[in-house]
Amino acid sequence: MTSHTTFAAAFPAVTFVGAGPGAAAHLTLGAFRALQEAEVVIYDRLVGDEVMALIPPTAQMVDVGKEGFGPATAQTTINATLVAHAMTGKRVVRLKGGDCGIFGRLDEEMDALDAAGLSFSILPGLTSATVAAASIGQSLTRRGRNASLRIVTGHDMAGFAEQDWRGMARAGEVAAIYMGKKSARFIQGRLMMHGALGDTPVTVVENVSRANQRIHAATLSTLPEAVARADGPAVILFGLAPRQAAHALHALSPDTAKKEVSV
Repeated sequence: MTSHTTFAAAFPAVTFVGAGPGAAAHLTLGAFRALQEAEVVIYDRLVGDEVMALIPPTAQMVDVGKEGFGPATAQTTINATLVAHAMTGKRVVRLKGGDCGIFGRLDEEMDALDAAGLSFSILPGLTSATVAAASIGQSLTRRGRNASLRIVTGHDMAGFAEQDWRGMARAGEVAAIYMGKKSARFIQGRLMMHGALGDTPVTVVENVSRANQRIHAATLSTLPEAVARADGPAVILFGLAPRQAAHALHALSPDTAKKEVSV
């Protein structure tokens, strides 16, 4: 009689990795190791060049990028691609910009792997809100100012996204608004309609943490104009203004011309 012992795979079929907003310095050690060991990397459009440079040249690269209101790989195609590569037994990394669990359609891809009986693990990444706030010398929560933080999207599959505008409009509230460039006037109107003051500070951080990062200081009344100056992807920090010390830090940086602060 022959006995058979089944051993679990030494690594998951897919490792979801949050790449952070751009700079390699914001990768976790776990994310770095996963990239170094990867045999297949399925990556998004917004992964920073510094992070991409860390992937071994021997790894197979699969681009499944999406652009808001532009060219995009269908989610069903991404799911099928992920499953197909996972079934080869190679070390597969699904690399997503920012944190893969924040507006990254992570659940749809996990569901596809579940349906195929494939394992996965998740290595979270720094999300743009935390890095953007750090770049302007601010914290996202502050005792006596705001006891909560909202991370919301400017649009969803149905169009401009509705939020708890009344709650957001209260004095002292802070919200990080992703994918809000095209909906800036809508956001402005909704907030002011629910009582937010026009002089509420707002900061638009463009190309967060990258060499071409730009910080646009504004107020709610000038939000559309500030957003119009941002060419790259941006996060809107509602309720936060750049700290003066952060301005000084940028002024002393050798990359001042690239990391500019506009008012």
